[in-house]
Amino acid sequence: MTPHLESFFWTSFPHAGSILIISTNLLVVIALVLLIRKRGCQSWCFVLNLSIADILVGVAITGIATDALEGTTASMEKGICLLRMTFIMAPSAASILTMFLISLDRYVAIKLPLRYSQLMNGKMIAGALVPVWLISMTMGFSPSILKPLQKEDYHKVCTFFSVIEPKSIIVVFCLFFFPLLSVFIYFYMDILKIACGHQKRIRAQQAGSRFLTSSRYWGHVKALRTVAVLIGCFTLSWCPFFVVSIVQALCPTCELYDFLENHLWLLGLSNSLINPLVYACWQREVRSQICEIFVHIKVRLFFSSLRPFNKMSVDRAIFSVKWFCAIFIVNSTI
Repeated sequence: MTPHLESFFWTSFPHAGSILIISTNLLVVIALVLLIRKRGCQSWCFVLNLSIADILVGVAITGIATDALEGTTASMEKGICLLRMTFIMAPSAASILTMFLISLDRYVAIKLPLRYSQLMNGKMIAGALVPVWLISMTMGFSPSILKPLQKEDYHKVCTFFSVIEPKSIIVVFCLFFFPLLSVFIYFYMDILKIACGHQKRIRAQQAGSRFLTSSRYWGHVKALRTVAVLIGCFTLSWCPFFVVSIVQALCPTCELYDFLENHLWLLGLSNSLINPLVYACWQREVRSQICEIFVHIKVRLFFSSLRPFNKMSVDRAIFSVKWFCAIFIVNSTI
């Protein structure tokens, strides 16, 4: 890649990324709200909260994306710059913590299947989401409140490490990220262990049926792939930023701040674009609802261009396209 092309990529990536983050997560939010209203599944509230947090991440980075697209760096007062970074850090922390809640929700559903419906009620969900946002807002506003987290020699050039003391914030982030990642991995490894145990029992009971054994085997492989993608996307997005941050904290003369802020931090923020694809769009119900939304839009636009049109024909067309969409989704998951 030529230097000019590389420069164009890193300047246009934040702008395109912010648009994609907002649009994809907004679509997932609409689909989840419709699903919750239809079926009342409480566990989808965590995925809904994840999408809302990721939308806020996309909105928060639009200022940085605009500066990158124009090839300039915003010049502003220290307090305003700290506030700008606050509205990036807080939803990012909320997104990471919500992923932890999603993994905890699935862990409880598998470990306590008989008590899950009783435990996971509206009060429990609210009691889990409120601390997530309180912790996230505390982390986001901590540089604005605590003087040791602020950089003293601020020159009105608003970047992440120019207004926030790098060493202190890196220590805070690493104390927050790596323990959470360890618990996150433990949950899914334990889920995989339970799934393997169920797989062995199923294969022992159905040893006489080759077809069922093969089907269950590929279902187990698919579950393993899902777990690997869930852990891998989160780890690959944020782990480089925090690992290099530790290197920078241990080696002050390395001068890795530009690489951290201009490349690895953007890689971590891109997880907000991956989240709706991994956590929501892989679920058949959400995919079906998104497909249904597009079907309604396309059919309504098509028949609105015809004058006059029969409402009954529109409803029949929508019904038939829904069936086609449902069959397509079922076949794609086999």
